[in-house]
Amino acid sequence: MTMQPWFPGAKLGIFIHWGIYAVDGVAESWSFYTGDVPYETYLRQAAGFTAAKYDPAEWARLFARAGARYAVLTARHHDGFALWDTAVSDLSVMRTPAGRDLIGPYVDALRAVGLRVGLYYSHSDWSHPDYASVPFVDPDREWDDGNRFATAAPGTSDPVRWQRYLAYREAQIGELVSAYRPDLLWFDGEWERGERQWRMRELRDTLAEWAPETILNGRMGGYGDYATPEQGLPIVAPDGPWELCLTVNDSWGFQHRDTNFKSVRELVRWFTEVIGAGGNLLLDVGPREDGTIPPESVQRLEGLGDWIAKHAEAVYGTVAGLPPGHHYGPSTLSADRRTIYLTCLDIPREIVTIRGLRNAVRRVRVVGSGAELAHRGSGGHGEVPGVTVITAPAPADLDDYATIIAVELDGELDLYRGTGRA
Repeated sequence: MTMQPWFPGAKLGIFIHWGIYAVDGVAESWSFYTGDVPYETYLRQAAGFTAAKYDPAEWARLFARAGARYAVLTARHHDGFALWDTAVSDLSVMRTPAGRDLIGPYVDALRAVGLRVGLYYSHSDWSHPDYASVPFVDPDREWDDGNRFATAAPGTSDPVRWQRYLAYREAQIGELVSAYRPDLLWFDGEWERGERQWRMRELRDTLAEWAPETILNGRMGGYGDYATPEQGLPIVAPDGPWELCLTVNDSWGFQHRDTNFKSVRELVRWFTEVIGAGGNLLLDVGPREDGTIPPESVQRLEGLGDWIAKHAEAVYGTVAGLPPGHHYGPSTLSADRRTIYLTCLDIPREIVTIRGLRNAVRRVRVVGSGAELAHRGSGGHGEVPGVTVITAPAPADLDDYATIIAVELDGELDLYRGTGRA
């Protein structure tokens, strides 16, 4: 399958973890897997899942205001609970008070405002009777925590049941693809089996026939289209397209006790670090069981969106910026490689510098205010360029969260990457 050009240019997506776990506000799937909540108690939450105030059009408008270009909704998590009317399982939204497909309206609402549609689907299903039927087998790595929901009892294996499970997985994925034609399938739960056990190559080939323009994330045992680091910014950016998934507080789904929300300033910092390294940020929120997104999350999304709108030229249509060592902070680069966008995460004191810039600078300005800044060269010897010194913006031109300085060059970016004169 081919990476679609919309994805690297999207910069921001919204992740939505929504399921019966929002009723009691417990961890999605993991709460029964780890024994924190008895399995039967976990499933009883289905009786309280109403989606009574679910307004996907409002979701879509909020995501658009946040500056997102796509969203990803958990169609089915590891608990096996499907948010659509699946024909191959009784564990679905149809047996809750909500009693209706929740994915179709989400898909329609996103497309109505021009957002790309992503659906999350877990390879693993800890509720399926045939899932824990074979042990983990992978010659390249070891994993087996002996959990009864995940793997066969020691010394046992039932390949026939496992094949039934794979048929179930393929059937559900087929339902999602045929009914909703997602732009992105976001897989998860692959760690519990080896690549060959999952038949990942065959699944990718099947999806290439069913939906050749659908992007697959990296949790496909080497057959995905992009990398998916989670909850931590990589020190070295993955090769090719990538996306960091990050929670707005400390939880994926709604947990009423979790009040540790990241500030708008923190989110701007995360976002600029990610896009400066060439990735997308997939920012997660957890709606309540009734379908409403908590106001704390709404405020963060809108705050981030306001910052992005002000600095859109430094976000959309850009690529990864300067390598480490050239600027104290993240940066992006215009697609024609003639404008550097420097991010100042803290208030710049007196000057802002770029090291190793061979280009002549045509103009320097503050994005958002338009104020022009003085600049000069300092030092340099032979082939080693000096430091480009930019006068810091006036206080009135500083942004409350992060100030962006546009440096317009006389040609495509040309950097010195050597060690200097011996």
